[in-house]
Amino acid sequence: MGIKQTEMTTEELTNDVLKALEEIRPFLNRDGGDISLVSIEDDKYVTVRLEGACTNCSVNQMTLKAGVETTIKKFAPQIETVINIE
Repeated sequence: MGIKQTEMTTEELTNDVLKALEEIRPFLNRDGGDISLVSIEDDKYVTVRLEGACTNCSVNQMTLKAGVETTIKKFAPQIETVINIE
């Protein structure tokens, strides 16, 4: 029974992170970029991939911390860090 609870919690967490990315996506799309979820480790470390114009944007680390991480934490407060991979 404990395993089922963990799976459900992980699934809910994933859904919350995806909701956060949906909220962020229009702003990135407007600038010719996008974002996708790569993974969630230990239910607290999120890895995303900034895409399109956001890949080599000079402010993408600021965007990641100020916009993406803040929004994800709003939807899923247990998330500790958000990392972008290229």
